[in-house]
Amino acid sequence: MEINKTAMITVCGRPNVGKSTLTNALAGQKLAIVSAKPQTTRNRITAVVNRERSKTQLVIVDTPGFHRPRTRLGDYMVNVVRESIPDVELVVLVVEPIPAIGPQEQGLIDSIRKSGCPAVLVINKIDTVEKQALLEVMAVYAGAFDFAAILPVSAQRREGTEELLREMERYAVPGPAYFPEGVDTDQPDRQVCAELVREKLLRCLDREIPHGTAVEVTRFSERDDGIIDLDVTIYCEKASHKGIIIGKNGAMLKKIGEAARRDIERFMGTKVFLSTWVKVKENWRDSDAMLKNFGYGGAKG
Repeated sequence: MEINKTAMITVCGRPNVGKSTLTNALAGQKLAIVSAKPQTTRNRITAVVNRERSKTQLVIVDTPGFHRPRTRLGDYMVNVVRESIPDVELVVLVVEPIPAIGPQEQGLIDSIRKSGCPAVLVINKIDTVEKQALLEVMAVYAGAFDFAAILPVSAQRREGTEELLREMERYAVPGPAYFPEGVDTDQPDRQVCAELVREKLLRCLDREIPHGTAVEVTRFSERDDGIIDLDVTIYCEKASHKGIIIGKNGAMLKKIGEAARRDIERFMGTKVFLSTWVKVKENWRDSDAMLKNFGYGGAKG
């Protein structure tokens, strides 16, 4: 496919507004992990969308939820958001259909205003409210910032996503593709696999336990017949958490591993043999060395 225009686009918002679900819907496949728990996304996740009709490549960057950090990992996640807003063609602010601007949204609007970047407001989860309530939300945000467009969307149902993609195309600038054809994300396969395991931790475990976990791929090898052998270590912060993750007779770890393996096979397009271990690393979320080891780059400031 010939590409002659590109646009770098940042998707931001507070935790749990559906940014990753939206990114996956725009990409047409699962690239970002999703769970009902806030702060699921920890890193930038890039989705590459090629639009044949307009010969445009959209590079869509899903960012962690903007929140008040309580750990060094939290500091890192907030810095990722702040650093992703300047120097892009467009910022997409994702909000829920609530007719009030919270402190996280106001902070992001302030950052967008400071950057001078054009911004589009996406009101997600429109399937949960009546039309009159939606109009109230639109009016509140229109009064707070001069958004280039306000688009109602249901990322879960993929309603309004085509309109959003067309809006994104308007901000493309002439230039060659950033990524070659066939590349859907800048994430290494190992990182995607680790994230898919972490998603299952978030979905299967209750309360705060999954937020204290990190996943490291210690072996990623492909056999001659295309089968992939994958060794994964799950780190948690307390010995008691280790027991919960493993479960009685290993039942919980088996459940997590089987669910992750199915998604990994779907992503890789081949059979996968997945082996998992659980280790304790106390207070890793406040250790710059551990954060770097897990791919979070350490926290600033």
